[in-house]
Parts: sequence; structure tokens; C-alpha cells
Amino acid sequence: MGCARLGLVVGKRHLKRAVDRNQIKRVIREAFRRRRSSLPDVDVVVQLASVATATQVHDAFELLLTELSQRIARS
Repeated sequence: MGCARLGLVVGKRHLKRAVDRNQIKRVIREAFRRRRSSLPDVDVVVQLASVATATQVHDAFELLLTELSQRIARS
């Protein structure tokens, strides 16, 4: 039996400083870790598409994980 896996792409184009990129990655990893047990065996790849704060990214990612869980449960 597998488990849900996470891939991250946070490029320099949107966040120039490494400390900012790493903060965003930590926030996403933590949110994913907390929800991992409720997700089926899927691979999730997240690519940052615009500049955002860590709080905005966390809230958006939580919403996406909820929607993903609901869609997979329906199918």
C-alpha cells in the first residue's frame, strides 16, 4: 500500500530570497503532513504561480486539499 506524496516547485521568479522560498515550502509540507492520512494514494505537485504570503499559501493549499479529497471521494 502506498501513501500520498507531495512535490513542490517554488522558483526564484516569484520569490527572490531563499529564506522566503523555504518558508513557503515548510508551510505547504506541514499542511500536507497534517492532512496526509485523510488523502488517498495520490501524488500532489504544487507549483507557486504568484507572489503570496505564507498565510495566503497555507489557506489556499488547505482549500485545495479539501476539494481534492471531496473529488476523489465522489469518483
